[in-house]
Amino acid sequence: MHPKLNAAVVGCGIGKSHMLAFQKVPDLFILAAICDLDVAKTRALADELKVPKTYATLDALCADPAIDVIDLATPPHLHLAQIQQVLAAGKHVICEKPLVPSLRDVDFLTGVEKRSGRRILPIFQYRYGHGFQRLKFLQDRGLTGRAHTVNIETSWRRRDDYYAIAWRGKWQTELGGCCLTHAIHAHDMLTYINGPVARVYARCTTRVNPVEVEDCAAITFEMADGSLAGSTVTLGRADEISRHSFVFEKMSADSNLRAYDSSGDPWVFKGDTPALQAEIDAALAEFTPEPEHYQGQFARFHKALHEGGEIPATLADARQALELITAIYWSAESGEPVTLPIGKDHPNYANWSPAKYRA
Repeated sequence: MHPKLNAAVVGCGIGKSHMLAFQKVPDLFILAAICDLDVAKTRALADELKVPKTYATLDALCADPAIDVIDLATPPHLHLAQIQQVLAAGKHVICEKPLVPSLRDVDFLTGVEKRSGRRILPIFQYRYGHGFQRLKFLQDRGLTGRAHTVNIETSWRRRDDYYAIAWRGKWQTELGGCCLTHAIHAHDMLTYINGPVARVYARCTTRVNPVEVEDCAAITFEMADGSLAGSTVTLGRADEISRHSFVFEKMSADSNLRAYDSSGDPWVFKGDTPALQAEIDAALAEFTPEPEHYQGQFARFHKALHEGGEIPATLADARQALELITAIYWSAESGEPVTLPIGKDHPNYANWSPAKYRA
């Protein structure tokens, strides 16, 4: 049995989901502290979850020698400075999406992480839903064959109350709209199975809400393996759904439609022939579920820190996601398709915001 790690969560919004996830793997982590500028909210949440310590500032939290891991569930524009502060304090970092505001910043963090001797875990919790993990299991067994197409739908609803929080809906603070803040996990699921993207064409618009950032998008992807994918994103659908439909040489795979749990069970796997279906069914009988969603990513992180091997999501994974965002926004602004990879000479390498919103 490996020793437990003392974790602290910064941010009492989406951070509450992280807190609950740590408490679902009590053999691995102790939720030792929570931190938020809203002292009353922090104390109330600490009482509800029976967390022993509260902090009002990241400075004070970083000074606590008992904390091993600090989880940042804070507004996106704060992440870069906060990640560096946590690493400098000698602690591992878990950080919500989007990790940082640009490819330049994620490339910079690669050196910072290496020098610190600690690890940065970007959040990609959708990878670990049991339905989606069954697809990965079948792919690793060679039962999918090569990929043909993927259809992705992220159709959610965001109203005035969502944008009542001051940093949302603005390029300088939220850093982007539905493509970045909402569909980033759906697109990570695409690349997790089909590999890297070679070419992107995107159209983005703002139709649902009176905000700066986009809230509707239509995107096509040419994958490096030759397969094709299409993604539609909106924040204007009344009955929220998420959907992934993968078509492979040997089978198809279709997610459930739950907006925020589409990677969980059930998924439908259909073989192209009765013989292939029999192989799929036999393989799935051997699938062993592990913890899923946030707690699944945290459990795999704990294992990697103690046993070695790669952590469940890396800066390279974050870079791939942010490179895709950079390509989407440049294509939407320029009206042209974008070829990946994106290097330091690209106009959006240091800032993917539209030109008129750059500081």
